[in-house]
Amino acid sequence: MAKINLTFLGTSSAIPTDSRNHISMFLNYKNENILIDCGEGTQRQIRKAKINPCSITRLLITHFHGDHVFGLPGLFQTLALNHYNKTLYVYGPKGTKKFINEIFKTFIGVRVIKMQVNEVRGKFLKTKDFEITALPLNHDAPTNGYLFEEKDKLRIDKNKLKNLQIPNILELAKLTQKKNIKYKNKTINYKSITYLEKGKKISIILDTGLCSNINKLTKNSDLAIIESTFLEDSENGEKLAKEYKHLTAKQAAKIAKQNKVKQLILTHISQRYEKNSHLLAEEARKVFPNTKISNDFDVIVI
Repeated sequence: MAKINLTFLGTSSAIPTDSRNHISMFLNYKNENILIDCGEGTQRQIRKAKINPCSITRLLITHFHGDHVFGLPGLFQTLALNHYNKTLYVYGPKGTKKFINEIFKTFIGVRVIKMQVNEVRGKFLKTKDFEITALPLNHDAPTNGYLFEEKDKLRIDKNKLKNLQIPNILELAKLTQKKNIKYKNKTINYKSITYLEKGKKISIILDTGLCSNINKLTKNSDLAIIESTFLEDSENGEKLAKEYKHLTAKQAAKIAKQNKVKQLILTHISQRYEKNSHLLAEEARKVFPNTKISNDFDVIVI
């Protein structure tokens, strides 16, 4: 399988800090470069991460709160000034088309980029290599959570292949397409020489209170990226999370454990934990040991 590279461009919540920019992530898979949210300052973070902004192919918007989208006008202007020559595919919750139109009316002026804007729910994108699903979450604005799923692939067992000594590469390719082939007057059933390699799953849950769709998106994920705005074991942490429709670190860990996630990364870190973000990780690890706190410019490869 091809590697999935995920760069954390920003990991703060509503207010940035000295060490954390507003929220944004960059997912690279083969020829796809997907930006997830674009808080204020994201395009500068893109430059610092040595990413070419014109390489972006798709944009996923979770919702329209400022810390997730204030960077979009500047990014669009930069793409226009750099003669972005692709169509930028934009996906988001209900209201995304109006929101993007207002950005261009307010900020951009004459020079624009080609763009296709989609308001999405359910499995909205299918390519030969991957699929993306969006489901609504529980927040005080229309909000999507996302699931990136690499498709399963049939692989040829190399040890079995050695015994057959088939020289024709085109014939071998047929086996991974679930087709039987003939070699030396013998039929080779694809099932006898192939195995199924499961695709990777990455779930992205930002800005939400508890809801059933979180479970649907995170189930069996190889990597779950979940917001943890509050520390539950601190004073009123659970109460504040419920009031503002966010999650605690402990709730994120319980979600990961319940849905058999392989690795949990906490993000959307509040400024209140600027000096002690380790407390969030410690709280989560008591429930789900394989937990990490995201930091700006962290790169995860799966």
